[in-house]
Amino acid sequence: MRRIALVVFSLALAGCGGSDPAPSPRASATPSPTPSPAPRAHRAVEPAHCPAELEGCREATGRVLYVEAVDPDGDGDAHFVLAGGRITAPGISAIAVRRELRPRRLPRIGDWVSAAGVVWTGSHGQQQIEAEVLHVGR
Repeated sequence: MRRIALVVFSLALAGCGGSDPAPSPRASATPSPTPSPAPRAHRAVEPAHCPAELEGCREATGRVLYVEAVDPDGDGDAHFVLAGGRITAPGISAIAVRRELRPRRLPRIGDWVSAAGVVWTGSHGQQQIEAEVLHVGR
């Protein structure tokens, strides 16, 4: 999970600094057409929903930033960090997936994941969803 903290820190650092270049001093006699906005990427994953009987359940959906396929403690679970949700930090969610729920083919960086489950504190103090429902999209 230290790698998760490093990924989150790197993302925060990447968002700092830099600015747009100054506009060109030349003015055009005819206004340039306004570019149409790019279409939003389609979420290729079914949203996970909390089971009605599960108290304290939360949901998160986002693109995978990090995959921990081999858990150091050897219990067979997997961990994902998503760019989405607000579980671990604003816009970031960590997901723990127990062995029984672990997909045969783990998602890769850039894949979509949606998870629902109770939020617990992980071994490094981070808030994470302990998945009860998991959907993966490519």
